[in-house]
Amino acid sequence: MRQPFHSSARPIAMFMIVSLALVAGCKSRENPANVPQATREGEAQPKSQANFDQQRQNAEKQTRPEVEKERQTAQDQANQTLDQDAIAAINQTQNAIEAISQNKKNDALAAIEAATGKINILLARNAKAALIPVASEVEVIDAAPLDEKAVQSLNHGVSEAVKSKDYPTARLLLYSLESEIRTRTYDLPLATYPVALQEAARLLDQGKNDDASKVLGTALNTLVVVDKVTPVPVVLARAAIAAAEEQRQKDKNAAQTLLATAKEQLHRCQELGYAANTTEYSALNTSIAQLDTELKGNGDTTSLFAKLKDELSPLFNRQSAQERR
Repeated sequence: MRQPFHSSARPIAMFMIVSLALVAGCKSRENPANVPQATREGEAQPKSQANFDQQRQNAEKQTRPEVEKERQTAQDQANQTLDQDAIAAINQTQNAIEAISQNKKNDALAAIEAATGKINILLARNAKAALIPVASEVEVIDAAPLDEKAVQSLNHGVSEAVKSKDYPTARLLLYSLESEIRTRTYDLPLATYPVALQEAARLLDQGKNDDASKVLGTALNTLVVVDKVTPVPVVLARAAIAAAEEQRQKDKNAAQTLLATAKEQLHRCQELGYAANTTEYSALNTSIAQLDTELKGNGDTTSLFAKLKDELSPLFNRQSAQERR
């Protein structure tokens, strides 16, 4: 995975808040429009790679519109959390580093002062917030095989690798079990960032330009990365259930087939380890079986579909977030 700010990221916390959504056979990504300049430096893609990524995105839109719709929703929501004052502080920090490299002490101090001003605004406005989002990106990642036996084989491989403490192999195998929409945000840590700015200004006053530049560079490199994932199979299950509800009066056989698809996607989600031990899977399977039975008769299934969607909602809204610096 890419690491903007060229950080040597190290895990610091894992929050299991699981969230679920959809994908199935390719990987696409969108670079957010509001990413600060500092996050994009050194990341220009070759033209052929950029074209290939665009082709993958276009294919995703055409073949799996539910996935693209969910990805776009996630991107919009993530962009709405970005703080313009925090972004300005990051950009001013970058300006200070550039000014130091050009031996322009006054310009560097002015940039640090401007960044500090933005930070003070943030502190006043977000006294209880520890992290302020400054950039975001959303990727659709679907590397997991469709064949259930292949998934089980990978699961077994992960277990054996962990038992042998062969963690590099385990990580590679785990990457092969991903089927998700991943929202990544880069957050400015309010507890440490102001201290770095103050230290850099002090070092500049002492004529220690290189040390000041290193302090500012470290501050940029220690922005906190937060990942939230939405498993693809749950998104597909939700779409299948919605389609089944539409078909229940027109074509009951089609509705039953769509419910079977939803059940398969939920099973796939569980096999891929997305909140695998939650009790909601069992309740959903029971509701799907009940709906399937009712569709064979002439009863009103409106309340049953409503119940099924309500049961799916908690599973869909769970999010798994990993935070690291």
